[in-house]
Amino acid sequence: MREFSAPLMVEVPESTNLTDALFSRARSNPGQVVLRRKSGDSWSPVTASQFVAEVSGAAKGLIAAGIEPGDRVALLSRTRYEWTLLDYAIWAVGAVTVPIYETSSAEQIEWIVTDSGAKALIIETAEHAARVDEIADKPAHLKHVWRIDDGAVAALTKLGAEVSDETLEERRTGRTGADLATLIYTSGTTGRPKGCELSHGNFVVTTRNAIKGALSEVAMEGSSTLLFLPLAHVFARLIQVACIESGIVLGHSDIPNLLPDLASFKPTFLLAVPRVFEKVYNGAEQKAIAGGKGKIFKAAADTAIAYSKALDAPGGPGLGLKLKRKVFDLLVYRKLREAVGGQVKYAVSGGAALGERLGHFFRGVGIVILEGYGLTETTAPVSVNRPSALRVGTVGQPVPGVTVRIADDGEILVKGVNVMQGYWANETATKEAIEDGWFHTGDIGTMDADGFLKITGRKKEILVTAGGKNVAPAPLEDRLRAHPLISQCVVIGDGRKFISALITLDNEALGPWAQAHGKPADMTIEQLRQDPDVRAAIDAAVAEANKSVSRAESIRKYRILDVDFSEASGHLTPSLKVKRDRVIKDFAAEIEAIYSEDDAEANKS
Repeated sequence: MREFSAPLMVEVPESTNLTDALFSRARSNPGQVVLRRKSGDSWSPVTASQFVAEVSGAAKGLIAAGIEPGDRVALLSRTRYEWTLLDYAIWAVGAVTVPIYETSSAEQIEWIVTDSGAKALIIETAEHAARVDEIADKPAHLKHVWRIDDGAVAALTKLGAEVSDETLEERRTGRTGADLATLIYTSGTTGRPKGCELSHGNFVVTTRNAIKGALSEVAMEGSSTLLFLPLAHVFARLIQVACIESGIVLGHSDIPNLLPDLASFKPTFLLAVPRVFEKVYNGAEQKAIAGGKGKIFKAAADTAIAYSKALDAPGGPGLGLKLKRKVFDLLVYRKLREAVGGQVKYAVSGGAALGERLGHFFRGVGIVILEGYGLTETTAPVSVNRPSALRVGTVGQPVPGVTVRIADDGEILVKGVNVMQGYWANETATKEAIEDGWFHTGDIGTMDADGFLKITGRKKEILVTAGGKNVAPAPLEDRLRAHPLISQCVVIGDGRKFISALITLDNEALGPWAQAHGKPADMTIEQLRQDPDVRAAIDAAVAEANKSVSRAESIRKYRILDVDFSEASGHLTPSLKVKRDRVIKDFAAEIEAIYSEDDAEANKS
């Protein structure tokens, strides 16, 4: 057993709540720009006093509508300015925000609204309204439905016109750190989503300590970020709070508008899941290959990786390597940095393993990816790398106020200011997850003497082959997903004679790849997955991944599926995690074919 504790760096009074920093800033520095709001093709600054005025207007409307302290208000929308505004308005009246992913089905919306006991639901679009209308038996406790695109903020502001400032201030200051701030529902990879009870203190204490201790070099004066991950996810939500707490200028975007928004907003740091960084790398590589510059890109990538690794070695990069990097900076790296606005120095990655190769590549390019680890139940961060304490391939050291323990069976246990109060209305699940203050993450990992943590797999996902070999699928899957042609993969083998894999192809990468290899532009996925050159590329990727494990753990066979996993198909969560059980169930025939073919070959011999 190994344990590492990072002491608190910032003490926060128990009376503090999530709205205090915002309202205090509006009084002390009303002209400070705290957000930038998209206006056509440009960004309009929003000062602290302006934002508080808008938050207060919406909050007064919620009071007039009968929202009481502790009431749950569900919020279903993509990441946008109004999301943050309404989140703080809900907190300002002492209510509890219940985020719902914008892509959620009617059934998922019904479950969260019903389970949380939400008194009101704020949706974004007419399409969302249609999904809500599909709910046959709306719960009696749901009294209001407001729509952002139908003027919800203006309607609430008008409704609350007679509510006094004193009434709002009494409500706002009535919440303390111990009070519930939000119910964030888990992604449901292992059953019904559970509502994680996160308090004002969970967010305020965690963010203030993370900013002071873990991200102080990122959250500098003049820092800004463009948020595009779903705010229904705890990772994005924590960054939203961190920006408001520290004065980092916050903007909002989404994936369809991301590239032009990055170019115009010019953030100084980003946060993303590893799949985004994989897409950036693979897209740049495929574009280079299609333009006849594949060899140049490969040399540039190898140089970036070598340069980053040399930064960790005694003496640092040599003169020759520095000169090579300078040349490739002009030819390749600068263009990559410009693609994300040209000002990004750091990026925070979480949600899944990034992989050492990508970490070194982007660091060599000039964008340092600070990989971290956390869960909804831990208010996002458990550990994170810092610019001054960075070990590529790990998820860094615990953030201040957090203790991490590696149990005898390898499970990661967490105790500290970030651990949730429990699962909403689910005492049994709470007792199973939290024991003597320690949250059992279900993840397996290792930790060195300096507290740098490495995730090696999920406890429940460990495969035990028929021969009794324990296999962690995550390392193999992470390596395979790094290949430009591969979108997703699921390693199979529990109770089987050998390890196999289901692989899906990346639609975005196939076009440029086909062009570069002289294939017809109109080839279908079915044709491509049977193509000898595609199979040779996947064979090589599997062989490369197998180098990281023993023969007994290696992938012996694989199937390329004729579809990709997606959230719409039910195979991915909104945060792009694979629902392993669902994949195994839906593709049972393909899995059986892998092993029945092996049996048939054995019978022939």
